[in-house]
Amino acid sequence: MTFRASVLTLYPDMFPGPLGTSLAGRALEAGTWNLDATNIRDFAIDKHRTVDDTPAGGGAGMVLRCDVLAAAIDSVADGRPILAMSPRGAPLTQERVRGLVAGEGAIILCGRFEGFDERIFDARPVEPVSIGDYILSGGELGAMVLLDACVRLLPGVMGAPDSGVDESFETGLLEHPHYTRPQQWEGRTIPEVLRSGDHAKIAAWRKARAIEDTRLRRPDLYERHGGVSQASPSGARQRDEGRSK
Repeated sequence: MTFRASVLTLYPDMFPGPLGTSLAGRALEAGTWNLDATNIRDFAIDKHRTVDDTPAGGGAGMVLRCDVLAAAIDSVADGRPILAMSPRGAPLTQERVRGLVAGEGAIILCGRFEGFDERIFDARPVEPVSIGDYILSGGELGAMVLLDACVRLLPGVMGAPDSGVDESFETGLLEHPHYTRPQQWEGRTIPEVLRSGDHAKIAAWRKARAIEDTRLRRPDLYERHGGVSQASPSGARQRDEGRSK
């Protein structure tokens, strides 16, 4: 099943952009997923192709009109999840990404200016999503982040089926650190345990480092998952273990 991504944007020329290179680009060329970008301005209803207006109640900036947005959404709506990139949305998580990958794709609405007329969320099944606690000029870069996170998990894109399992957030913790040759560099040596060949000790070291790094760098994750959680919020580990039985 091909993963289908439809992006609604005022700047369709921004796509595929970075998504046309590296893993995502090769997968796009191979037909593992497809991407179409629709110009929201095509659904304006006046001769000036107006897509925004001043905020009700006053204030700075402009707001994207709900009637124009609804027409754009309706032109591609087909049952796929509809996501709106917005700093007011719920944080994007690896669990949500895996949920999207399990389906047929997604429709992504990119905001600009002060954002969307709130009525669009009442009138259409649109889910606001945020990629972080900061503000961008528009939702296009956020859409690219979301799509890259999805595409890399599609079957065959990363090569080895297990490539996406032991990563940050898959177990509820940050991933353990990595090392490679040269063994010594600027007076720094690869930890001895990683050169020991003892896989049990290596696994224990990696788990301990994952816990400690999460405690120091992301105390919110550490507290949320108890620091030693073996649960897989994204569902990746459960599926991997199911395949091995």
